[in-house]
Amino acid sequence: MPIYLWAFVTALIVALIVTPAVILLAKKTGAMDAPNARKVHKKPVPRIGGLAIYAGFMAAIIFTAVKFGLDGEQIKETVGLVLSGSLIVALGLVDDYKNLPARVKLMGQIVAAVILVLLFDVRIDFVTDPFGDFFYLDRFAVPVTVFWLVGLTNTVNLIDGLDGLAAGVASIASITIMFVALDQSLILVAVLTASLAGAAVGFLKYNFNPAKIFMGDTGSMFLGFMLAGISVTGSVKSVATIALIVPIFALALPILDTTFAIVRRFRGGVPIFKPDKGHLHHRLLSVGFTQRQAVLLMYVISALFGLSAIALTEVSRHVAVLILLVIIISIIYGVKKLGIARPAN
Repeated sequence: MPIYLWAFVTALIVALIVTPAVILLAKKTGAMDAPNARKVHKKPVPRIGGLAIYAGFMAAIIFTAVKFGLDGEQIKETVGLVLSGSLIVALGLVDDYKNLPARVKLMGQIVAAVILVLLFDVRIDFVTDPFGDFFYLDRFAVPVTVFWLVGLTNTVNLIDGLDGLAAGVASIASITIMFVALDQSLILVAVLTASLAGAAVGFLKYNFNPAKIFMGDTGSMFLGFMLAGISVTGSVKSVATIALIVPIFALALPILDTTFAIVRRFRGGVPIFKPDKGHLHHRLLSVGFTQRQAVLLMYVISALFGLSAIALTEVSRHVAVLILLVIIISIIYGVKKLGIARPAN
């Protein structure tokens, strides 16, 4: 069995086994998500499920490293991702218990990002467009990378509003990046994303509607941070056609949802970090979708973005332009139809 499948299966099994234990831990320690006017669940639900995702991911990484081994550069990048990702998990865990202020969480995310960039040299050295052209960032490499890491951490966090939504979208994004990595022979990236996908899918068994547990900030921030970090490791940066473009498309749904949330709150004159009920999943519920229907539709949208990401690495420039035009037109139509850029009530 290929190494990436070992990673996926290991993470999946561990997450399946650990999640029930995390549910019990959350109940005994008071890590419960109480319902309110903005949330859609009606009774308290355990909310530190990210620990199970983290456990599955770590088990897969340790198992594959011991079984197959890693070279020097791979060890350095993997240690950096694991260390900074662990800091994100610790930050999320504290927040799930104590409800940290947004500024404190942001500072913690920046610290984790800076550690990964400066100590382990995981950074964005250049930016590509969908056609393979690129330019070097030079002195802007560090701030751009930190922005990328922190930005994606929060985009996945913000989309975590329905049972199974963030876990499913992150799984689809991970699998998308994994397939492209395999096509480009980027084995470490394939193993890391397979581990992330396996852990998220295993957790999804307990998180899909009706959810027995939520991942909380512990999970959503970890998934976002790891996807951002994996997508700019050295091996990915060596392939200009997929650096940043594939992860942007793979995570297009939460990125767009976050972007329109910022636009919506700015237009409404409210703080950018103030929660509202204007996200895509809220709009879908308001027009009559059930939770399951809304989540499944968003899975389909994420999968289509993922297929577009894969296609952009394989097709000619003219076909790529056509794909981009179809995507842009579809986004404009969807935004107008659902009104997700309008200030929420």
